[in-house]
Amino acid sequence: LHVPLIHGSDGRKLSKRHGALATLTYREMGYLPEAVSAYLLRLGWSHGEREIYTMQEAAEVFALEDINKAPAKLDLDKLADVNRHFLRQADNDRLLHLLTPWLTADGPLNAQHRASIEKALPLMKERAATLPDLAAAFGFITQPRPFELNKKARKALKGEGLDRLRALRDLIATVDDFAAHSLQEILDSYCAAQGLSMGQVGPPLRAALTGGLPAPDLAPVMEWLGRDEVLARLDEQLAPANPAGRDPEEG
Repeated sequence: LHVPLIHGSDGRKLSKRHGALATLTYREMGYLPEAVSAYLLRLGWSHGEREIYTMQEAAEVFALEDINKAPAKLDLDKLADVNRHFLRQADNDRLLHLLTPWLTADGPLNAQHRASIEKALPLMKERAATLPDLAAAFGFITQPRPFELNKKARKALKGEGLDRLRALRDLIATVDDFAAHSLQEILDSYCAAQGLSMGQVGPPLRAALTGGLPAPDLAPVMEWLGRDEVLARLDEQLAPANPAGRDPEEG
């Protein structure tokens, strides 16, 4: 029986010159073990058109004649796609445990950050390819206050943007059920009453909540952060002579 070799992206046999890595290194890079297994399985074997199998699913259909004769090519982009699939399927408690080394790289998580991440994880895990990617995506939650605004966020928090943020802050404070659907209703109602679009209202609110870091839709972001943290972040940007909101170019 011929078992095909694995080649690098240049078509040559995989070797140290291609940066061949020890198995544990893939774990350190944030790939799940089931993803690595599934990817390696498909490098030398196929069954129909299906791309991803768990080990149990493959065992049910495996046949020696399905082993490929041609060499396989190691493709880390494809491995990332497979890992993305298994991240979405992963149990949330297990995933949070696996994320901990990356989430705590700069210090331990406080209880509030951990609670927010637990709420956000079911949606956020849909957006990442590896564990460090996913951990980095929670930056808008874990950044300490007062946080620095990037240039785009500073621009959004000037003039009309700041006025809109002030009005939104008062409306958000009245929400009894601090859940995404209720918060979205508040945003929609404000836009309708003022004849504005979310494209005009969203940027200053997003800037105040995240400092300009990437984040999903604003309503779930506010639910994950919780009432106290949301109002604290808004108040911080609305405070007179707020140093975080000043543009360094303005002196």
